[in-house]
Amino acid sequence: MAYEREQHVAIEAVTLAAQLCQQVRQTIRPEAIEKRDRSPVTIADFGSQAIICKVLSEAFPADPIVAEEDAAALSQPEMAPYLAQATEHVQSIFTEATPETVIEWIGRGNGQVGQRYWTLDPIDGTKGFLRGEQYAVALALVEDGEVKVGVLACPALTLETTDAAGVLFRAVRGAGATMMPLSGGEPQPIRVAHSDDAAHFRFVESVESGHGDHSQQQELARAIGMTTASLRMDSQAKYGVVACGEAALYLRLPSPKTPDYRERIWDHAAGVIIVEEAGGRVTDMYGQPLDFSLADKLVNNQGVIVSNGACHEAVLNSLRQKASV
Repeated sequence: MAYEREQHVAIEAVTLAAQLCQQVRQTIRPEAIEKRDRSPVTIADFGSQAIICKVLSEAFPADPIVAEEDAAALSQPEMAPYLAQATEHVQSIFTEATPETVIEWIGRGNGQVGQRYWTLDPIDGTKGFLRGEQYAVALALVEDGEVKVGVLACPALTLETTDAAGVLFRAVRGAGATMMPLSGGEPQPIRVAHSDDAAHFRFVESVESGHGDHSQQQELARAIGMTTASLRMDSQAKYGVVACGEAALYLRLPSPKTPDYRERIWDHAAGVIIVEEAGGRVTDMYGQPLDFSLADKLVNNQGVIVSNGACHEAVLNSLRQKASV
């Protein structure tokens, strides 16, 4: 199978990182550290990035990694207690870890977008993580601007077809998408929902109002016949819910407060390939594919529409009609 080694390494790295995240969540009250953009980060974000960057860079030393976190803040003297905690958790996975190596491993995620690179969100949905709700560990391989491999761990996600919380989604371009229990088991192929599946003809959106335009999203959903209230959850778990057929649409339109906002690549890359390989479709709000070839932001795209494919054009048409009024 194409990219067999890449997907094997990615699954290993993401599974180990999810293990660390759950360990942090279960053993302490995750204390948020505020970043310069005022978004929260935790020792689990840093520990997760350290683990994944170590595994990836040892397996594929020539591949850049474009990740969300920067070790610079953690290197400051006043951050020593946080670094010590992060190191202790990383040591539960890699006993040889030291504060110095943890900083180094995190720093391997400061690569640049290129012809081939990995993009990583060590904890997507940190606010959900802090609330005890949904979050994800998201990793994707991009070549020539196209996502080729995506692995998404959703440790708190419970689906209708699963008993225990914790799901691992995986997709390889041209080979379909699967899910399996994060605790282990046989991968099962997944497919998006049919639009005539009334129970699942519903949409998902972010919990945070700043991550979208809730009122316009609800208006769009109603315009295409979705009458059920939205499911609100943090992180790329929303992509997983669409990919496995438990919702038909995920809307992320620019907030009126930040109309020119451009999404970060690590917030979408893994989810995009999982939905597409499950039979769905992902575009921006103008119907253009997401462009992962340029920078750590989707500079050529605005908004994100994720669907089962069948209802996609109806959503885009509704958007066009609204824009022309």
